[in-house]
Amino acid sequence: MAQGSRPDRVGDQLRQELAELIAREVHDPGIGFLTLTQVKVTPDLQQARVYYTTLGDQAQRKETSRALGRATPFLRRHVGRRLRLKHVPELEFFYDESIERQDRIERIILDIQAERVENPHLNDLPAGDDDGNESR
Repeated sequence: MAQGSRPDRVGDQLRQELAELIAREVHDPGIGFLTLTQVKVTPDLQQARVYYTTLGDQAQRKETSRALGRATPFLRRHVGRRLRLKHVPELEFFYDESIERQDRIERIILDIQAERVENPHLNDLPAGDDDGNESR
């Protein structure tokens, strides 16, 4: 069996169980619309980093973070009952910024495409070096 496969499987199970628990059992109004994107478990299965995204601005993200902190002992206890692990990993929640970065990159690409449609002569320019110097 590959070294990384057990932590990966436990992480997937944790993500599924945590998502279900948060949706059905956690009644904290501070937790808004939340999506768990990934759970990374250490090789010794002692710690789990839970990455999430949520809708809203910075203030709502902070409130969601505080609400998840309040719910962590409850979640850990219930996950331990459901997964039957010898030791339930310590849960740490982190806001997943990768989705925001993807959206920003996509917006930039769409802006470039729109600019090329508005200014078709830009498509005819020769490509130069990345530093702005043209090849001679």
